[in-house]
This record gives sequence, C-alpha cells and structure tokens, in this order.
Amino acid sequence: MRKLHIDELNRLSVEEFENAKKIPLVVVLDNIRSMHNVGAVFRTGDAFIIEKLYLCGITGTPPNKEIRKTAIGATESVKWEYAKETLPVIQDLKAKGYKIVSVEQVEGSTTLSNFQPDANEKYVLVLGNEVSGVQQEVVDESDVCLEIPQSGTKHSLNVSVCAGIVMWKFYSALEEIESIL
Repeated sequence: MRKLHIDELNRLSVEEFENAKKIPLVVVLDNIRSMHNVGAVFRTGDAFIIEKLYLCGITGTPPNKEIRKTAIGATESVKWEYAKETLPVIQDLKAKGYKIVSVEQVEGSTTLSNFQPDANEKYVLVLGNEVSGVQQEVVDESDVCLEIPQSGTKHSLNVSVCAGIVMWKFYSALEEIESIL
C-alpha cells in the first residue's frame, strides 16, 4: 500500500462543493460551548456534503481562530447561519417538511443501529450542549431521538464524535440508497 498524495484524492473545490448534490441533511448545533467542537462539525459536514449548518444560542460562529483550527477551511464550503434561539429554527424547518432527529438520551429513544434514514425524507440533526444536551423544548419538537449505545463508564460522547458517527449513518445510508436508484 502507498499513501495517496493530496492531488490524488480528487476533492471538490469550494465552488464545486457549492454546486454538488448534498445529502438531505441540515445540522443544528444547540448551544455548543467548545469552538473546537464547532469546527469539527463544520469539517465533518463538509466531508459528508450536508445542506447547511445552523449555529444556535451560545454556539460560536466564524470567523474564530479555534473554529478555523479544526474546520481547516470547511467554514468556506459548508453553508451556515446563526440563530439566537434554536426552537424557532427547528419549527421553521419542520414546517418545510424536515424530520427532526435529536441525538439525546430520552425515554423511548431509538438506538442508532435501529434507525434507517428514508431517501424520500429530508432531515434535521440536532446536537446539544456538552453538559446539558438538547433543550427539552427541542426534544419535544423532535420526530425521533437517537441514542448511540455505549458500554463504558461515561454516559455521553464528545459532541463532535457523536456528530461524526450520526452524520456517517445518514451519509452512508443515503449514498447507498442513491446508488441503488
């Protein structure tokens, strides 16, 4: 095996990314404290060609040195918008036909392995604060709450790790469906 050079990876330019078909996924960050987490979600959103990223509440926005450090330019490719409150964003997207999927430990949550995205739907993925999680009022508006099973001593994953796992689930499922059609 030989490591590929960067010019062999055939990555999209920012302009090509802008015009590329996106997976039907919008990501909402609900009061994320860490700028490194925000930057990592931008970078992962670029990798999995999401539609848009909403930065809500106390979530930091570009330009920001800490976001830039982990985003590595993804703030230029991924469309994003800031909103002071998360709930109105969720309600607006729901009214536009998006299914709201929060990642949160709740009564009746669906384990990620039991969730299958539908190619005929468009989704909003909500990720919550590193300490308090997704706000209850947002959970109340959710169509489903996903939980990633864990077996260790901690009761949660880092939000950027969680984002990567769940975005990969959407990307891989929707890309697989697209290739079959």
